[in-house]
Amino acid sequence: MPTQLSAARHLEGLRTAMVAFVRYADRAGLDAPVPTRGGWTVRDLVAHQGQAHRSTAARLRGERAEPTEPVTGDPLDWLRDGAIELVEALSRTPQDVWARRACHQTTMNAVDALAAVFGRPPDPAETWIAVDLAVDGIDDLLTGLPTPSMARLRTGEDAVLLVAPDDAPDWWLVRIGPRPAVAQRGAGPRPDVPAVDWELVGGAVALYLAFWDRSARPMSRGDHSGPPQWSA
Repeated sequence: MPTQLSAARHLEGLRTAMVAFVRYADRAGLDAPVPTRGGWTVRDLVAHQGQAHRSTAARLRGERAEPTEPVTGDPLDWLRDGAIELVEALSRTPQDVWARRACHQTTMNAVDALAAVFGRPPDPAETWIAVDLAVDGIDDLLTGLPTPSMARLRTGEDAVLLVAPDDAPDWWLVRIGPRPAVAQRGAGPRPDVPAVDWELVGGAVALYLAFWDRSARPMSRGDHSGPPQWSA
């Protein structure tokens, strides 16, 4: 099932995340460590995000993504310029998949900047993230473009993971085994699947942060021998 959010909603989410990113990066300071990015400073985070925005914009224009020149001037102004470049490219060459991924990647990097302010990963209630965006971000990770995290979600034998936010009607059944995981999305009452081995439940924003490795995953376990191996 494709995303239920429009490209306009993803661009709105991208802009909101950028405002938050710049605010928190400025508040933390460029030399502050980022607890959710081991060994990184805010300056590293800004460079990473600015490069990602410019590379995606170049791809959308049909150009080769070249390494970004060293940042000169104010790094936060440079970061804003890259985001503007990306939004312009997405507006001229609409690509729903890339708008979606840029929205969620920028949101997570903005969460990283907030973590630098606090000196710890933020609680869901301390973020600005709306439930609809969080649900879409979970779906993007489970059913969207392949990610290293999903590729590494494995168990030695076949198993089933149920993901069910308690503040949204959406749910996902994720079938895990020795091969790459496969997710099925649904909505409404949770499926009655006796073979479910683990459940991830909680608020959508909490699960969103957990799936994108910004907080611990609240995993409840049934009778299976152990939790799935999942590393980003």
